[in-house]
Amino acid sequence: MIALSFFFALYQDLNDQITDRWQNDQSFDIQLLQSVGQLEDHQKVQFIVGSNTADTLLGSVTKKSSGYELAIAVNQAIPTHWQAVASEVAGKNAAGSVMLRATLSSIESRSTSVSLPIVKWVKMKAITNAAIDMAETAVSLAIGLIGVMAFWLGLMQIGYKSGLIEGMNKIVAPLMRRLFPDVPADHPAMSAISLNMAANILGLGNAATPMGIKAMEELQKLNPNKEEATDAMCMFLAINTSSVQLLPPATLIALMGASTNELLIPIIFATLCSSIVAITAGKWFSRKSKKLRVEGVN
Repeated sequence: MIALSFFFALYQDLNDQITDRWQNDQSFDIQLLQSVGQLEDHQKVQFIVGSNTADTLLGSVTKKSSGYELAIAVNQAIPTHWQAVASEVAGKNAAGSVMLRATLSSIESRSTSVSLPIVKWVKMKAITNAAIDMAETAVSLAIGLIGVMAFWLGLMQIGYKSGLIEGMNKIVAPLMRRLFPDVPADHPAMSAISLNMAANILGLGNAATPMGIKAMEELQKLNPNKEEATDAMCMFLAINTSSVQLLPPATLIALMGASTNELLIPIIFATLCSSIVAITAGKWFSRKSKKLRVEGVN
């Protein structure tokens, strides 16, 4: 994906240069509506672009070592192309206003021209900046997750060693037998499935993954046809896909903090809906599959 993003960005930037989208080598005629006279620093001037007298713009002329600079506030009715250029290169002045800084060819007469800043490699810069920003975000998020994950994983280990998880397995055993009738109640797959669901319910997606893999490995041992998934494997995958969850995920807690309390009811409602649909679909396809197998034998 990263390679494709850079390829797409390079293509767009090269296309912009070939089609001269940014008009980097062009100047734009303007008419100053007042004589600059004795130039003062940041002197305000009014001007129009070309012969368009409908919109009078306001700028600030400053003398630079290389000539004269015209700072134009972007919140005015500037031409569409100028707005596009400003969206890429405009900066802010001391007052916080967004300014487009153009170069004046001269101030000897009221009829003069301006050259806009050069715009190149817009998409490549955006992709590069996004990659750097997201890398920084990933590191910050990972560090923020350390405490949350350590806390919940520690609780899971305490529950496992204290027998709490085993007690939970006994409580959910009737439900597990209905969901996975082909799996023996004392089989290791049943314990792995229960642990996986418990971790998901507590919002520990990362902790649930190892148990999910272990459950699939144990279910595969019960599979008479190693090339096809069993009904129990399909049901387990459907339930995991539906995201059985009652508490906000640890990642969301790290990002939003106490604000995740507002999402508790929507999370429970969404979990109930998705789980009902997943279990119903799994049971329906299981019965249909068994019926087709029976008809095939007959």
